[in-house]
Amino acid sequence: MVPPRRVIRLRVMDDLVTERLVLHPLSVLEAERVAAAEPADGDLWAPGYPADGDMVGARRYLTTCAITGDPQPFGPYEIRRREDGCAIGGLGFHGAPDENLTVTIGYGLIPSAHGRGYASEALRELLRFARASGITCVQGDTDHENTASQRVMTAVGMRLVAEDEQLRYYGIVWAERAG
Repeated sequence: MVPPRRVIRLRVMDDLVTERLVLHPLSVLEAERVAAAEPADGDLWAPGYPADGDMVGARRYLTTCAITGDPQPFGPYEIRRREDGCAIGGLGFHGAPDENLTVTIGYGLIPSAHGRGYASEALRELLRFARASGITCVQGDTDHENTASQRVMTAVGMRLVAEDEQLRYYGIVWAERAG
């Protein structure tokens, strides 16, 4: 007998807001624009956005939507500055949680936004959201040379759990659910 799969049910996604940032969950239409690097009237994109990683993430999300349906709130988010609403990067989940309530995350900022603590602030909020949503484990990885990303993951409480010739793998596990 196959054990029943645990399902997390959440309401329609609102923006996640931090002191300086808005993490906006992308809709399918917004992801199509990011994937094509073609803003619509009203889109506020800082120069350099979307970067290659943003376009790859948007395409991954669109593929997931086509195959298994929209995983939101476990999809991509656009990182916007609160002060002017400009998109400066992206972060999010690589898909819905697995049977162990584990998710994988990724993130990136345009170069002009580096060094200001935005990545840590955004990732800290995404982890808070994940935990409040019943997630028990979050995983991420980075190239050996990407020490800035390694510092970000460490700063938000993720720990190095493994490495291979190309990547360092980080994770955070919560023994109990938040709330």
